[in-house]
Amino acid sequence: MTGSDLAALFICASSPYLALGVDCYDVVRDARTYSGSGKVIAHPPCRSWGRYKAVAKPRPGERGLALWALDLVRRNGGVLEHPASSGLWRYLQPGETTLLIRQADFGHRAEKLTRLFYARMPRVPLLPDRSTGPFVPVENMCRQERERTPRLLAEWLVTWCRS
Repeated sequence: MTGSDLAALFICASSPYLALGVDCYDVVRDARTYSGSGKVIAHPPCRSWGRYKAVAKPRPGERGLALWALDLVRRNGGVLEHPASSGLWRYLQPGETTLLIRQADFGHRAEKLTRLFYARMPRVPLLPDRSTGPFVPVENMCRQERERTPRLLAEWLVTWCRS
C-alpha cells in the first residue's frame, strides 16, 4: 500500500502522521473533503461524546464527524480511535467489535484508555509491552498534550493498515 492509499483524518497540525508517508487531513485541510477509497486512520473529535460532554463546547456539526468517520471506516477499511468511554460505541452494528488499548503503552503520559474500531483489516498485530505507570491524570494536561497521538501509536496503526 502506498502512502496515498492511506489517509489519517482529524489529526493535529504537529501530528506524527505527517512524517509517516500518509495523506494527512488536519482542521485546515478538513477531513470531510477526503474522497479516496483507501483505508483511513480516523481520530474524530471526541469532546461531545466523552465523559465531559456536558461541559464541552464543540463547534457546530462537530458531533456528527465521529458518525461520518465510523461509516467511512466501515466502507474503506481502517481504524477509528475514540475514548473507551465514548458514547460513539453504542452506534456499532451487530458483529462489530473494538480493541481496547492504553495509550500509555505507546508512550502517552496518561493511561488514556482508548477503543479502536477496525474494519476490513488483517489480524491485530502484537501490542507493545504494557507500561506500569505512574500515569499523569489526563485532566492535569494541556489540551495539546491530551489530544496528541503518541508517535509509537501512529506508527503501529500505519503498519497495521499497510500489512
